[in-house]
Amino acid sequence: MRAARSVTTFAASAASILALTVAAMPAHARQAAPTIDAPAAAQPEAQARANPLSESVAAVVNDDIISSYDLMQRMRLLMITSGMQPTQENLPQLEQEALRSLIDERVQLQELRRVEKEQKITIISTDKEVDEEIGSIAQGNKMTAQQLLDQLAAQGVSADTWRSQIRAESSWQNWISGRYGSRLRIGEDQIKAFQRRLAESASKPQYQVSEVFIDATRVGGPDVALNGARQLVTQIQQGAPFPAVARQFSAAATAANGGDAGWVSPGEMPAEVDAALEQLRPGQLSAPITVKDGVYIVYLRDKRSGAKATLVDLKQVAVALAKDAPEADVQSATALLAGLKPKLTSCQTLEAEAGKVDGVVAGDLGEAEIGDLAPAFQEAANALNVGQISDPIRTDAGLHLIAVCGKRQSGAAAPSHDQIENRLRGQQLALISKRYLRDLRNSATIETR
Repeated sequence: MRAARSVTTFAASAASILALTVAAMPAHARQAAPTIDAPAAAQPEAQARANPLSESVAAVVNDDIISSYDLMQRMRLLMITSGMQPTQENLPQLEQEALRSLIDERVQLQELRRVEKEQKITIISTDKEVDEEIGSIAQGNKMTAQQLLDQLAAQGVSADTWRSQIRAESSWQNWISGRYGSRLRIGEDQIKAFQRRLAESASKPQYQVSEVFIDATRVGGPDVALNGARQLVTQIQQGAPFPAVARQFSAAATAANGGDAGWVSPGEMPAEVDAALEQLRPGQLSAPITVKDGVYIVYLRDKRSGAKATLVDLKQVAVALAKDAPEADVQSATALLAGLKPKLTSCQTLEAEAGKVDGVVAGDLGEAEIGDLAPAFQEAANALNVGQISDPIRTDAGLHLIAVCGKRQSGAAAPSHDQIENRLRGQQLALISKRYLRDLRNSATIETR
């Protein structure tokens, strides 16, 4: 399955992009920059390429050349898709980001070609698959594919430039997902640990956050990361869409979703970010936040107070006993339930397993606030984690085993089991991809000029 992709609406952003003049272009791209008299009057591709001798070499990646024309084109595409306005201050950052992305793509495609040759398989996206990606993006922007490509051409970006980016991204994502996705095993212990953290943090204030993370190692150090973050904050304040900026500049796993980190509680993000969120009001953008390995920019979309009541979803297995039942009967029922407990391995099979034992009844108690439960059940519901079962509990009606099948705070819709599993899987795949690319870059011969 091809990874979904989206861009900011070209009709809105393209009209706001300033035409780059030759004087404003960085040294690498200046020689190949075509003249643009107006945003809608880009030169034809053939004319832009009319004098190939005017191009220079911007970088060499394992003998694969990135030309100044390639760099200039990628910078233009970066500005259109992020909604950033070119200025003398941010052009160096745009150039660096464009060059880094081109280098990464060259390294990735070289690795994919090596694997294709070695394993005799097809990994790199075909022209047809790239066309389908473009059609999907165009449909999401309520345009035809040709209209979308025309908008790019009007800003001096060739179709080949965008197609190359799409081909590299989709091929790499599919390779990572195909090679490692089936091998990843998200254990129940990981899911239960995630659910416990949610339950523990749900009583705290919660923040709906979008994020951009600038990785200091990737961009050349803390000072470069901080300066780059300041430039991005300025652009966002001037109207660049936060999701588009996040997709193009963020090193966080949320970049593909436009920086959407969802609802977070204190402790889920670095302490410096937590402190900044406490000071923000919904709708506010933070200043750059320096952390150990980079710089964050966060946008607080919404905030809610922590929930007060804990809701539990319970099932029970019980043996009916009168309040004044003989002690021998109580001990017999206790032994029966204690022997049955190890066989109750999940809420899904609890009733079926209990139904095999004579004298035992099982049922779903539904979801309720812990404070509304019978006193004998409250202690167990508070102490148990999701998936755990109590020891036998005596009440006036009988003897019970209580199974906690779910636990959440009121007022917050807890993610389902499958949603948690998919989220953890996505995080692990993003980490694998990052490490894989880092190793490829470290072993590559990369020369920038």
